[in-house]
Amino acid sequence: MNTKSYFFQSFAIVALAFIAFIGFKQILPDKIFSDSKIDSKNVLIDSMLLESVANDSLSLESDSIAEAEQQEAQQEIVFEDTEGIEFPSETFENYKGYQYLVSFYEKLYQLEKNPQSKVRIAYYGDSMTDGDLIVQDVRTNYQERFGGNGVGFVSITSESAASRGSVKSVYSKNWKTQSYLNVKRPISPFGVNGHVFFANDKTNPTWVQYEAGTNKYATTLDNPTLFYGKAGKRGNVNFIIGKDTLRKNLVPNNLVNSLKVTSGSIKAFKANFVHADSIPIYGFNFDNGSGVHVDNFSQRGNSGLPISMFDADVMRTFNSYLKYDLIVLHYGTNVLNYGTKNYHWYEKGMKKAVNKIRESFPGVSILIVSTADKSTKYELEMKTDSAVVPLMKAQKRYALESESGFVNLYTLMGGDGSMVKWVDETPARANKDYTHFNQRGAKAIGRLLYDQLNKGYEEYKILREKRDATSRQQRAARKTNTDSVSVKKDSVNE
Repeated sequence: MNTKSYFFQSFAIVALAFIAFIGFKQILPDKIFSDSKIDSKNVLIDSMLLESVANDSLSLESDSIAEAEQQEAQQEIVFEDTEGIEFPSETFENYKGYQYLVSFYEKLYQLEKNPQSKVRIAYYGDSMTDGDLIVQDVRTNYQERFGGNGVGFVSITSESAASRGSVKSVYSKNWKTQSYLNVKRPISPFGVNGHVFFANDKTNPTWVQYEAGTNKYATTLDNPTLFYGKAGKRGNVNFIIGKDTLRKNLVPNNLVNSLKVTSGSIKAFKANFVHADSIPIYGFNFDNGSGVHVDNFSQRGNSGLPISMFDADVMRTFNSYLKYDLIVLHYGTNVLNYGTKNYHWYEKGMKKAVNKIRESFPGVSILIVSTADKSTKYELEMKTDSAVVPLMKAQKRYALESESGFVNLYTLMGGDGSMVKWVDETPARANKDYTHFNQRGAKAIGRLLYDQLNKGYEEYKILREKRDATSRQQRAARKTNTDSVSVKKDSVNE
């Protein structure tokens, strides 16, 4: 082949590839191709979200959507009582679903009566809760009122470990990590945090080190306990606490196994894993055994859809140890990036995720937190992204249909145009990406979330006291009737 023909052949291949790319780009959502520069090593792609978007069928016409939403807004939601508790009816517009949090509120009530009891919350989220943002403030508010020390469950590795202040962790670089975000068939089942880790310790030491942070109620590592999975071979782990080294065995006989490092509170420790490369490792739990504990299971890039891949048997085993009372699903940031305003496909997928939660954690209350406001540039002005309200309504819809509580974060922070205000005010409460909150804003959001949940709890206590008062009156009336009948019988006998 001569040089000239080789040149033309190469040029043709490049041209065809370019044309194919342009054609393929047209059928993909515009926002996959970002205008901003992104650090690719920190970008995680939710494979289930990509599949759902690719399979999305926009079968509903805009007119029929608008008509359905108009009817929906006027809908009255009447609740059936739970254990004699019935919250007032609501409209779809103002739906909060406190009725579906009754079991959680009852646990808080019992904790308030008995400070030695325990309430646990799992908070699943995306980059909005990265680095324990928002969650650490929800945790602090609950522990301030109900007691409790510790940051809860912490993964072995995390892309946000360096930015998390509530607990400090560093780890060796040879951990093998599998995430439910982009792995469909993990080597071993995912843990309650949606991850599974393996110690590649055959050539280099594999370790993780934790140190307590400075957050209130988290200045120590309380009762550190390792959780790991099932495997055919045993291993060891050496815990270095100060000048002492504790050598302990890993006996991976059950679906989920626990190993307490030490009782009480310590400031820091290092765990060296030895001959443990075949054992699935999940993470460590830190709590003092009473009060409220909140686990942050954040994952950048997550839509919430991967929760449907949980192994229910494994989750039930985790729950036998951790005993969750409320599970929060806080998603939406990543779902906004795909240029659609019809989120029927997302409703359908998230209902499956909620059903998996119910199967995995029987009897648990579930709370859906909607997308916050997000701003996008239209012509030359930053305004609320046109997809925010349709997504928020879809989230409210699947919360209602799945009998979950609901927090409308969009309206809670101020509604239309609120993100622009949070970014532009001094001092700012959100970042210049007009999507994520900074530390100050996250603290404010954490407080808003807690306040709404607490308002429902205070209403619950009033309803509970009314129920109990009615029950006492009925018992007293029955006793009076019984005594009256007894007196009449005695009179007849005399």
